Amino acid sequence: MKIVFWGTPEYSLRSLEVINNSNHELVGVVTQPDKKRSRGNKLIPSPVKQYAIKNNILVLSPNQIKNNEDFSNQLKELKPDIFIVIAYGKILSKEILNIPKYGCWNAHASLLPRWRGAAPIQRALLSGDKYTGVGIMKMDEGLDTGDILIEEKIIIENNENLQTLKDKLSELSSKLIIKSIDLLNIKNNISELNLLNQLSLNREIKYANMITKSEYFLNLDDTAENIYKKVNGLFPGAYILFNNKNLKILKIKILSENILNIKYNKTQKTKEIIGIIKNEGIIISTKTFPILLIEGKLEGKNITNKNNLIQQLNTKIGDTLS
Repeated sequence: MKIVFWGTPEYSLRSLEVINNSNHELVGVVTQPDKKRSRGNKLIPSPVKQYAIKNNILVLSPNQIKNNEDFSNQLKELKPDIFIVIAYGKILSKEILNIPKYGCWNAHASLLPRWRGAAPIQRALLSGDKYTGVGIMKMDEGLDTGDILIEEKIIIENNENLQTLKDKLSELSSKLIIKSIDLLNIKNNISELNLLNQLSLNREIKYANMITKSEYFLNLDDTAENIYKKVNGLFPGAYILFNNKNLKILKIKILSENILNIKYNKTQKTKEIIGIIKNEGIIISTKTFPILLIEGKLEGKNITNKNNLIQQLNTKIGDTLS
């Protein structure tokens, strides 16, 4: 099959690699334009573009894809059998959806129709979901509303964070994508596929809205459970303020019982340091149980944990955090 791959971030790379190393013909890659991704004014190409250039694959990175006749003509000239879309970053128009012979197929990182939209992995973690997965969906004009070809469910482990779950789902996506392409190649007719309408699955419809900047701020007045979900679900971005600097909270543990003779009093004020334990970390009070701060990154400093973090922050019992 002649394939055009659409993707932008590192998450897309594993599927791109698998397709490129398969027996199918990767005729081009579509990715977002170069962006300023670090300090300074230097434009940095997306991970997908970097891979494509390194492997001598045609790259298209239009500033806009809607009402772009030149871009549409470029795609048509490639005579693609199929488009594969994984975290490209823009909605495809009906005109583009109709270009490939066998349609456009997306590997979506959720158990649809739960978590349609831009941030399904984050929303699953923030909501405390026990399961997630990947579905290979035939794209239509709606927001992740297409019929599903194949799907696989996985457990979200208790200590899962955004990076570890992304890694698992990226690998799973690559496995299901190549399986789907092979299936389409064998059937040679979409009408012969056993596609499932999402509504027939009897699951709750929920939307995974993009993560806003304000969501990254950790409110230590919240419950320990919600703080834990946020630290893991927004890893490595959730932060508090410490001496007017951002302190990213990278790893915590909920302490539901007494630890080293420190009794937690639920009536005491929140955000207070109630214990500092050598080789363990800093204990902070919340609305419910205390949390043990194990690893963090202070603005302008390297990631530190346990004793090094205790020394770097130089706090004492009774101090209050923002």
